[in-house]
Amino acid sequence: MIKVFGHKAPDTDSTGSPIIWAWYLSEVKGTPAKAVLLGEPNTEAAFMLTRWGFDRPEIIADVSADDTCVVVDTNNPAELPASINDAKVVQLIDHHLLAGGLKTKTPIDITIRPLACTATIMYDLMGDDAGKMPEAIKGAMLSCILSDTLEFRSPTTTDHDRAVAEKLAADLGISIPDYAGEMFAAKSDVSEFSDAELLRMDSKEYEVGGKQLRVSVLETTAPQVLLDRKASLMEAMPGVAKEDGADQVLLFIVDILKEEATLLVPNDLVKQIAEASFPCTVTGDAVVLPGIMSRKKQIIPALKI
Repeated sequence: MIKVFGHKAPDTDSTGSPIIWAWYLSEVKGTPAKAVLLGEPNTEAAFMLTRWGFDRPEIIADVSADDTCVVVDTNNPAELPASINDAKVVQLIDHHLLAGGLKTKTPIDITIRPLACTATIMYDLMGDDAGKMPEAIKGAMLSCILSDTLEFRSPTTTDHDRAVAEKLAADLGISIPDYAGEMFAAKSDVSEFSDAELLRMDSKEYEVGGKQLRVSVLETTAPQVLLDRKASLMEAMPGVAKEDGADQVLLFIVDILKEEATLLVPNDLVKQIAEASFPCTVTGDAVVLPGIMSRKKQIIPALKI
């Protein structure tokens, strides 16, 4: 049985895409596969699972040499199980920058394309077989695309992502604005999460200028709810960084509707990073970055110390 999984701290794409591809491998290609997760799905991903009638996939802590795996929505070893290089990885489907560090036992099938969403790539890879997707799989695919594009607001959005999403929505008889609104409301409901959980909820590890950074992004239609927790979030950052082997946590609160990000600035290091990376001057413990919405396209490429 092939295990299909995405990155740690699974968002909607890293929850939905393993489900989509495991369905395709099992039901279309006749290769038994199952979706698994590397952590608890975020609130939007959990909404997607419930909305389309999926059970939450099993959460695994690691893989072994006995496991055959397909990796989706990442190629960064820091976001994958510790023993990933021991497992038999047979395929990789992704839309992020090539990180390096994965070592496979045999040549594998790799697809990395500059699209906004892994699920869009999967739609293309299926070809005519995409027409065989049942309603729930189409719903998962639509959810992934709307999440990763922030309903086409993100600069990562391509015409092709939009076209695939619009076709899926038409097939399902769904209004994209209405459904996206439901998804974003679920994403914005963070009341049950601790500060440390929020800092890890949608985060990725990067090295910049010799510093190990945990770059966290919280996308929301209700940014004030998070900004009201600014002091406690900043107080939690040193502990999260220490536990995770990082030098600093960077937290960007993305306002989906205003199309801007607020970076919390707890110390001089983050102030230095902010002013070196973005056209801004920091005068307090937060700075607003107009037009910044995408970690992949706008934040990570810009980071400097």
